[in-house]
Amino acid sequence: MSRILIFWRGALFLAIIVALTMAFLPHPPALPIDHYGDKFEHVLAFSTIALLAAFAYPRTPLLRLTEHLSFLGALIEVGQSMPILGRDCDIRDWIADTVAVIVVLLLVKAFRKARAR
Repeated sequence: MSRILIFWRGALFLAIIVALTMAFLPHPPALPIDHYGDKFEHVLAFSTIALLAAFAYPRTPLLRLTEHLSFLGALIEVGQSMPILGRDCDIRDWIADTVAVIVVLLLVKAFRKARAR
């Protein structure tokens, strides 16, 4: 495996760990972007993860990446329904995650298509 793929996969791993940590902390720390709202945070996190996934796994079909990342968002929401966390399971958060992934991966697809010409 090339060094560049190792780099992108490491960055993806770290981004997912940060997202999971923030999602499962009962009281996550305040962030400078908090005033933009919860959905903005979801879109930002999953846009970043989707872009990193496209670079980390360039040969994986984008539809498969979409499916897996959407499933990750769903699992986070289900996990947040555990009463011990004091968090809420919100389908709108999962929708925001999934829409962010779809938009970013469609842009990646368009970029790859334009680059191939």
